[in-house]
Amino acid sequence: MIEKVVPAFAELSDFASAGAGGKVAFATDDFFATCENMISDSDPVFVADKYTEFGKWMDGWETRRKRIAGHDWCILKLATKCVIKGLLVDTAFFTGNYAPKYSIQAACLTPEEEALLPGRESRMGSACSECDLERVGRLNSDRWEEVVPVTTLQPGYEETRMNYQKVLSDEAFTHLRVNIYPDGGIARLRVYGEAKPEPPTCDQLVDLVSLLSGATCIEYSNAHYGHPRNIIKPAKSEGMYDGWETARRLDRPRVLEFTEDGTLKVTGDEWAVFELGFCGRATRIVVDTTHFKGNYPDSIKIEGCFSDKNRFDTKKAVWYNILKTSKLGPNKEHIFECNSDVVSHLRVTIAPDGGISRLRVFGHAEQMIM
Repeated sequence: MIEKVVPAFAELSDFASAGAGGKVAFATDDFFATCENMISDSDPVFVADKYTEFGKWMDGWETRRKRIAGHDWCILKLATKCVIKGLLVDTAFFTGNYAPKYSIQAACLTPEEEALLPGRESRMGSACSECDLERVGRLNSDRWEEVVPVTTLQPGYEETRMNYQKVLSDEAFTHLRVNIYPDGGIARLRVYGEAKPEPPTCDQLVDLVSLLSGATCIEYSNAHYGHPRNIIKPAKSEGMYDGWETARRLDRPRVLEFTEDGTLKVTGDEWAVFELGFCGRATRIVVDTTHFKGNYPDSIKIEGCFSDKNRFDTKKAVWYNILKTSKLGPNKEHIFECNSDVVSHLRVTIAPDGGISRLRVFGHAEQMIM
């Protein structure tokens, strides 16, 4: 079996996911499975003997077999305004009921335009009302910019489920219209891109490492069980799958011992580097190990540097401590006070291995990274 090549854009943050703040604003039909499933942070699952009063339970968005004119579609509100670099349409487990084709349109809506969207009620067995369809029609979403033309999808078998699509537009968008032709199911939609937030005021305290502030993970040593980009999502994590978790290091000592500061003596560690959306001075750090009860790191260290975005090199960067090596515990938030210089990049080091669910680095933004 030929392994599917994962494109570089899939390393970026997903701005459609519920954990990032993405929301379903409208859907024409939610009969077999509601549209909210499509933007769930978890990977899709299949339960062979699970049925509902409407039919087979599926972990995705699945519309009824259409018996009226038209096709099904939905509108998604992205977590923040962003430039979309690529998408993944995952049809996992939708083998005889996947949507045959799809397309994506996008727009940057004003608050007044967004107010035209009807209230959303997520309910299986339902379809939009004529009133809601008429109201959302005022947005003329069928005329939004087409960022993915009508494209054929593959069935949800393991070797064909991952349908990646590069996006060439450099515009920043807030909303997407996802069209499926004419009906069927999609397990997950991932929208990878770069945030384009409004600059905060100089006195505004912001999470400098949040994906909503434009931060992105650019390098890491290990992501065996969970990608480090997960830890900069704004919402609390829902489980270990929604954090950064590494494999167990094979060079860990046969017998563990403590150092004088109470951390373990180890020969190796794991790390991730984040590029900030805004340069800033960090004043408080929150490290959250929620859900990691028997596999949290023993300690964490956070370093910063200031560098031009286009000239940054992890190996050549001059790093200095923002948070010295600090002991961690299981399943809780750890709060550390700090007072850094202006930084553009952060390097997070955990030892010897393990997982954390979220990282917050609060501070005051100074300027956009050039």
